[in-house]
Amino acid sequence: MALRFGVLLFLTFQIQAAPQRKAAPVRRPAATAAKPATPAQVVAAWMRNMTLRDKAAQLMIAPCFGENPNVRSAEYRRFLHYVQDLHMGGLIVLNRVVNGQVQNAEPYAMAAFLNQMQKLSPLPLIVGADLERGASMRISNTTKFPHNMAYAAAGDLEASKYEGLQTARESRAMGIHWIFAPVADVNNNPDNPIINIRSYGEQASAVADHVGAYIDGAHSDPSIKVLVTAKHFPGHGDTATDSHMGLSVIGGDRARLDSVELVPFKAAVAHGVDAVMTGHLAVPALEPEEVPATVSKAIITDLLRKEMGFQGLIVTDAMDMRGLTSKFAPGEAAVKALEAGVDVLLMPSNPDVAIKGVVAAVTSGRLTMKRLDQSVAKLLEAKVRLGLNKKRGVELEEMSNTLDSPEAEAYAQAEADRAVTLVKNDKDMFPLSSARMSKTCLFVLAESRRGKQGLKMMEQVAARAPELKTTLLDPELPGEVFQDAATQAQADCKSIVVAAFVTITEYRGNTAMAGGYTAFMENLLGTGVPVALVALGNPYLLRSFPGVAAYATTYSPSVTSEVSAVKALFGEMKLTGRLPVTIPGAAKLGEGIQLPGKQ
Repeated sequence: MALRFGVLLFLTFQIQAAPQRKAAPVRRPAATAAKPATPAQVVAAWMRNMTLRDKAAQLMIAPCFGENPNVRSAEYRRFLHYVQDLHMGGLIVLNRVVNGQVQNAEPYAMAAFLNQMQKLSPLPLIVGADLERGASMRISNTTKFPHNMAYAAAGDLEASKYEGLQTARESRAMGIHWIFAPVADVNNNPDNPIINIRSYGEQASAVADHVGAYIDGAHSDPSIKVLVTAKHFPGHGDTATDSHMGLSVIGGDRARLDSVELVPFKAAVAHGVDAVMTGHLAVPALEPEEVPATVSKAIITDLLRKEMGFQGLIVTDAMDMRGLTSKFAPGEAAVKALEAGVDVLLMPSNPDVAIKGVVAAVTSGRLTMKRLDQSVAKLLEAKVRLGLNKKRGVELEEMSNTLDSPEAEAYAQAEADRAVTLVKNDKDMFPLSSARMSKTCLFVLAESRRGKQGLKMMEQVAARAPELKTTLLDPELPGEVFQDAATQAQADCKSIVVAAFVTITEYRGNTAMAGGYTAFMENLLGTGVPVALVALGNPYLLRSFPGVAAYATTYSPSVTSEVSAVKALFGEMKLTGRLPVTIPGAAKLGEGIQLPGKQ
């Protein structure tokens, strides 16, 4: 036992004293960070899980009003149908019209609604809006830019660039990714009832310059990604028909189109525009059939894609407009647009029917799956470029950092000021002299008794000259009220100023003053009292009233333009605007009386 125990102690000592050998390290492959998926891989992954019906629906954009309806309402269920049942690709924010009055969306309610829809959609939704005069065209608490024609009157390309940038900032802050602007139409037809002040003017080169500047501005901040859209291809300026109401026709041969209508679109392509919107226009020089450009392969594929080299997204104008619906049923219109080369179908009048029509066309072989996949991939790639695969919604608490910008409002006001153009001033009515103030009458002709037009103007006038007699009228008043007002003006006034609002809007069909205003103007002119007319909107109004003593135009009925008109009347600013259009029989392109303003 003793010997065995001693051996055990010796062995134990030897083991403890022996040097320890380090275990050989285990060789593992070096850890590598997973590479992020490329845009093409993201798109491919999305498309692998899409059915034919999903692909058809992905190319369609449904309308919403930027409100946040109750989840139990029929309206909310309709949006659930668009997003969850149909799997439509996106939404477009529109204005709601109540009792004839346009109502803008409230930005926080709109953003909350869009966030909800993004969460419910299988794929990210792309959200668009017509923001031709900035986000204020659709949404409140955003910068109130004047209409496009004001920028051309001011001759300020930097301002167009700034508008593009600020519109991009505001739209992305609220969850809008696709700006359906700028308007690239050349308004060379004074009787055009739907383009007018939405255009930069009648000179193709000037329109092209402003279109390019706007696109550059919208793309100038690399941290803000938006899509911008030149519209309405191949040009909606030289027509007297509203394509909301019927099929417009653009005349002229190909040489004329090359030198006028197509010039701004070529500039847009050169400046990297993301999308082009088609017009529901018949163009005989390009398409022998009397069909809208939206469904013409000669115009969309042969001209825009192949000849002009545009490879971005092609989107239709609203497919519920009569310029298209008068020719084709919803399903057939959708198929024919895709056959022509269009990628995205905006506001089909019946989405369910449109989707079924596209599915049937692919199933029958009329449309190939390859053709459908091309447009689906193009739209999905745009969503990835916008970063929607990484973040769909917006932070509501951060929106206030972008909206209600005093700097942007000041910039918009300065541009509206520079745009005011004095065309006629026979009796030196601009500016109003202090001696004439108490004997001057101001009539503000609002387009409706239910709106806010003219209220800002009257407030501004009252603050400057409470003794100046001001009257706010509406077009629905009885004829005898207008007659009495004219009679009273003849007795009380040594001079008369009329501020006339004429908004350019769909389904109206003309750009004349509303209701009884034309007769009222004629009565005022018949009094023999000198009349100064200020057009807040349609600049061609002078054609109807050549007998006025003075005429000025702001090219816009916006609130900023109301302020500018008052400043012009009181001589508080220089008048430097020049006409970007010809007023037939009254004034030529480029004219404008320059005044220094009161010192």
